[in-house]
Amino acid sequence: MTSAATRRSSGRSKRKISWDVVRAACVVLVMLYHSTFLSTYLHPEMTPRTVVFPFQVGASLLLVISAYFACVTIGRGSLLRYWWGRMARLVPPFLGAVVVIFLVMRWAAVEGWFYPTFSDLAANLLMLWNWKPADYWFIDGSHWTVPLQLMGFTAAALLYAGRFGHGRRILVVLWLAVLVPIAQWPLRVTDSSEAYRTIVDGIGMHRWHLFVVGVAIWLGSTRRISMPHFVGLLIACMAGQALHNYAETPEGLVADWGSTIAVCLGMVVVSLVAFGPDWDRVIPKWLAGRISWFAGISYGVFLVHQTIGYIVMRKLDEIGVDPLLQTAAMLITGTVLGWALTRAVERPSHKFLMNTYDRLAARRAARSEVG
Repeated sequence: MTSAATRRSSGRSKRKISWDVVRAACVVLVMLYHSTFLSTYLHPEMTPRTVVFPFQVGASLLLVISAYFACVTIGRGSLLRYWWGRMARLVPPFLGAVVVIFLVMRWAAVEGWFYPTFSDLAANLLMLWNWKPADYWFIDGSHWTVPLQLMGFTAAALLYAGRFGHGRRILVVLWLAVLVPIAQWPLRVTDSSEAYRTIVDGIGMHRWHLFVVGVAIWLGSTRRISMPHFVGLLIACMAGQALHNYAETPEGLVADWGSTIAVCLGMVVVSLVAFGPDWDRVIPKWLAGRISWFAGISYGVFLVHQTIGYIVMRKLDEIGVDPLLQTAAMLITGTVLGWALTRAVERPSHKFLMNTYDRLAARRAARSEVG
C-alpha cells in the first residue's frame, strides 16, 4: 500500500512525521497479523505461535490513508500527471514483487503448498484473482489492495475532472458510496450468482467505505464540511466496516468484531493525525529518521513480506526454531526484501516514468506553441 504523499520525482515530501508513524505502524500490524495469526490459519501444520495478533486492520487503514492523500495531491499540477504518477508508483513494484515471489516459491518449494505455474504467474501479473479468486490463486494474498488502489485513484481523477468531483455533488457521491454497499449487503452474504459476486467483489464495493472515510477526513480537516457532517460520514463508514467483517459460515453469520473495532479505532487515529498538530515535538529526531525510512519502503515491504515470510518460517519450523524467532525472521526478511524492491524497482521506475512523462509533455507544449 503506497500513499499519494510519498516523494515526488521533483522534490522532498513535506508530510508530517505523524503520517509516517501511522503508515509505518499500519504495515507493522499487517506483518504481525500475517506472521502470528494467518500463517498457522493457512498452514495449520506449523507450530502455533507464542504471540498472536488476530486482527485484520493494517491494510484497511492504508487504504484510508491513500484516499486522504489522493485528496491532498490531486490538485497539484495536471490531472493526467497526477494519475500517471500514481500508476507509476504502484504498478512497477507490484509487477516486480510478483515475479520475485513466483521465483522464490518455485526455488524453495514446500511440499504440499501451492506451487505456481507460469499460467499462475500471468494471472497474478494481470490481477485476475481480483475478479475470480476461486479460479486464480494469489501468489501473495497481500496484493488484494493493489487493484483497489488503482481503481480508487482512477475514480478520483475521473471525478475531479467532471462536475461530480466538486462542491455538493461530491458529498452525494460519498454518501452513495457508503449507503449502496450497505443496502446490498444482504445479497452479498447470501449465495448470490457468480456474475454478481464477480462484479461486486471485483470493484471492491464492500470496501468503498475505506476510501470514503479517507476523503471525509480530508474534507473535515480542511473545513470543507462541518464537524457534524464529518462525524455522520465517519459513523456510516464504521457501519460499513462492521458489515464487511461478517462472514457466512455453516453456523450462520459470524462477525469479526475485534477487527471491526480495531479498524474503527484506526479511523479515529487517522482523523486525529489529520486534524491535529504534528508529532515532531514528542518523537525524538533519531527515532523520527528511522520511522521515516521504514515508511519510505513500506509499500515494498507490504508487497513481498507475506508468502516469502511463510516459506522462511516453515523452513525454520522444520529445524525446530522457536515460533517467536520465526516471527522475527519473517519481519526482518520482509523489511530487507522491501528495502531492496524499493531501491531496485519502485524509486528508479517511478523516476524514469515521471521523467518520461515530463519530457513528452514538454514536447507537446513546444509543438503547440509552434503551431
